[in-house]
Amino acid sequence: MVRSSQATTFSSSPYFFDRGVNGTAQPITERVNPHSRPIVSYYFPKGVGGHHYGERHPMKPHRLTLTNALVLGYGLDKQIHHMYDPRPATQAELEMYHDHDYIDFLSRVTPQNQSGARQMIEAFNCVEDCPIFADMYDFCRMYAGGSLAGARKLCSGTTDIAINWSGGLHHAKRGEASGFCYVNDIVLAILELLRYHPRVLYIDIDIHHGDGVELAFYQSNRVMTVSFHKYTGDFFPGTGKVDDNGSGSGKHFCLNVPLQDGIDDEMYLTIFKTVIEDTVTAFRPTSIVLQCGADSLGCDRLGAFNLSIAAHGECVNFVRKFNVPLLVVGGGGYTIKNVSRCWTYETAVLVGASIPDELPMTVYDSFFEDSHWKLHPPLTGKVDNQNSPASLQRITMSIRNKLRYLQGAPSVAMQEIPPNLQGLLVDEERTSEEKDEEHGNAQAGERRAESNPARNEFFDGENDVDNDASGRNRGSAAARKTRGGRRTRGRTRAKSSYPAPR
Repeated sequence: MVRSSQATTFSSSPYFFDRGVNGTAQPITERVNPHSRPIVSYYFPKGVGGHHYGERHPMKPHRLTLTNALVLGYGLDKQIHHMYDPRPATQAELEMYHDHDYIDFLSRVTPQNQSGARQMIEAFNCVEDCPIFADMYDFCRMYAGGSLAGARKLCSGTTDIAINWSGGLHHAKRGEASGFCYVNDIVLAILELLRYHPRVLYIDIDIHHGDGVELAFYQSNRVMTVSFHKYTGDFFPGTGKVDDNGSGSGKHFCLNVPLQDGIDDEMYLTIFKTVIEDTVTAFRPTSIVLQCGADSLGCDRLGAFNLSIAAHGECVNFVRKFNVPLLVVGGGGYTIKNVSRCWTYETAVLVGASIPDELPMTVYDSFFEDSHWKLHPPLTGKVDNQNSPASLQRITMSIRNKLRYLQGAPSVAMQEIPPNLQGLLVDEERTSEEKDEEHGNAQAGERRAESNPARNEFFDGENDVDNDASGRNRGSAAARKTRGGRRTRGRTRAKSSYPAPR
């Protein structure tokens, strides 16, 4: 019996809106067959969306909570093979790229003691765009941990696509913060990929130039960076001219596509597909990192392009079709209702699922009321297009000329694999998850958010072993041999092919 004081239930609370004639998406209930599609791993650090830069700051980590709510509301978790709550990155992992003094500063500074550290705050550029806020260091460790876990999973060959929407903070430098970014998780993830992959292609579709990643690999011929961004000379960060193309051994391994305000879907997709197809053909990457900053969408709070969610997602789909190990991260995006819709749609694109235009019902319905709870609201045509076909053609020809200098993809001489997590964590108390990394099973730093989707009735994975004694003995011996042997993850896979996407 329900008491009168308990008559109002959660489902009848004002968190859920009466949509009237507007439909509601029904969640997907059918689980994906583990062998029918590319294996997708999804990383969402628990609590990462609860951090707050400040009341008037445009960066809102809450967009990650909205994205995750829509992903679960659509039932896309049934189509994703693995969902993880990754462990935070350690200080030693962050210092694989960043300066020790800088990381030590991030770990110590708080809103309470920042008044006494004014000189260091200015030295490390933690002012205005990059304020000191509560639990800032924990936030950095969370999103960096997700990208590192995804990179390790790709290196082991146990996933084809890794998604970390909390990552993608591409402006952070080795020794200072920049553009809302404190730790450059992308650089850390690429360094992890380079331990097993000869060549990594980095693609950036944020409206801001990916200057932090470009700078980190400006003299490397093992990482090619390609950034599509707005460039006027005074638009942040003020870098990314078409003539900036690397130096030293990295000459011609840095490509920039500077664009003007108002570029539309057709123009953007034309130049994106042309440049990326030519780049993949010339560079032949063995893995790809795709930064999906959503501030390149129309109607963004800080952006000035006219891209629709469908066109932004088509860029992701085009890269996916190359069938190369792929790490997908977030980035910019400051109209959070559009950011969450965009990344939800791109999650569906990556898992190969079709989702309706009606949004599922969540506790965040109020964010989407003005668009009548649609996945694809009209975002285009708000800014005059200052790009011309002739200007884009000149950019395309310039990039093709640079690619001609590559003269084949660079090779990598055989060498000892750099130290792994075992060396980084030797002085720390190890958890069971961290011990897993020693055996090369790609589980370190990952905690399942839910169990694996059920396999078919005829085969139940590695645990489907006959119960006879000989079967058990053979399985144990094989297991011992594998664990004791030298790791070969990422080395034994067949060579990737690069068919032109359709």
